[in-house]
Amino acid sequence: MKSTAAAATLATVLLVAPCNDAAAQKIRRWVDDDGVVHYSEIVPPEFAHRDRAVLNEHGITVDFEQGEITDEERAEMARLADEEEARRVEAESVARRDQVLLDTYLSVAEIEALRDRRLELMESQIKVTEQYLGNLRKRLEALQREAGRLSQNDTSGAGLPAELALDISRTTASISLYEENLSRARVEQEALNERFAADIARFIELKGLDSDPTL
Repeated sequence: MKSTAAAATLATVLLVAPCNDAAAQKIRRWVDDDGVVHYSEIVPPEFAHRDRAVLNEHGITVDFEQGEITDEERAEMARLADEEEARRVEAESVARRDQVLLDTYLSVAEIEALRDRRLELMESQIKVTEQYLGNLRKRLEALQREAGRLSQNDTSGAGLPAELALDISRTTASISLYEENLSRARVEQEALNERFAADIARFIELKGLDSDPTL
């Protein structure tokens, strides 16, 4: 029924339209929220948001007009555009990383060799930090023993000598700092391992190699 009524409406609109091609107006066709098809030379304001086809004087679609965009539609379009841009940037970033891998290494063994050198350097730095941290802890223990001895023998209530108290404070702060550095170095060491593992897996994929990295 709706299609029959729409066809009749279109016929009526075309009949009353001027026959002179120069004066003929294009007819807009759109569908409302209830599915009813409308034809008119001028779109009423309440239907301005509807997309519509443009028909010539013979009822043939010759163009398309997008309805007015609501704030919600505009926000959704912006969101989709942002997502598409993020995907494009990520794809370019992946392509650049892949090219660096291919340009830098000839084999998995080369990647592993660089990984091992860097891990070895980091491990040596960690050992130096651990050794220095051990010395600081021993020093603090000695200072605390000295402070305890002085406190037991102090009958005047004067407290610890200022120099000893300052030494304990500085040593404690240094221990805290080196513990943080040691913790950070271990995290970086693990992250380095993970980055190289990912690079090796990606290199194998790009080269189409067997999953055995020794090949």
